[in-house]
Amino acid sequence: MFKKLASDALGLSDIGKIIPPSDYDKTDADDYVMNEDNEKIYFLIKTKQDEYCFTNLSIIHVDGESAVSSKRTLRRYPYMQHRISNVYLETAGKVDLDIEIKFSIDNQVISIDVKKDQIDQLKDLYKALLRIAEINYENSLFTDMAHTSLDKAAAILQQSRYTDGTLDETYKKLTEFGFEWLTSTKHKYHAHDFGAVYEKYINN
Repeated sequence: MFKKLASDALGLSDIGKIIPPSDYDKTDADDYVMNEDNEKIYFLIKTKQDEYCFTNLSIIHVDGESAVSSKRTLRRYPYMQHRISNVYLETAGKVDLDIEIKFSIDNQVISIDVKKDQIDQLKDLYKALLRIAEINYENSLFTDMAHTSLDKAAAILQQSRYTDGTLDETYKKLTEFGFEWLTSTKHKYHAHDFGAVYEKYINN
């Protein structure tokens, strides 16, 4: 009992372990993977309190209130709705027992401690999340440029002087074109499946 209390006080009880694919089915997170939509687990970290599951479609966080409670809260972050950014990897010092990966989901900072002897595997996750963050940033630039281009076109049209009564018709066509263009742009530059990224970088 004393050893457990000391471990909790020092924060050592929640150092995570990277789960091998052969044991994914033994975790709680596996029950919430959308197999019906071809969702696949690529990386999974389990601590005494939490599970962090990285799939091609989302990040699944099974949040435990404490190490001694069986109560869990499920949080799911689909990539199409939530942006990954600010990815960091903190390696261990000589006396450290753990390494740490940090990243942001929108404005929420996620910090996960992992046993330092699993550094090589965590580096793979770091690379994958970093690439996802880069893709998110690149896509946001293209989407913003698309919106800016359409706004400028609409502004020019509104400032033009039509004497033949075709302004309404032209504006209608521009609006319809803009809707189709932005829809296709959003589909192209709003990635929701990052399986190819994980396949490239994850080697567990």
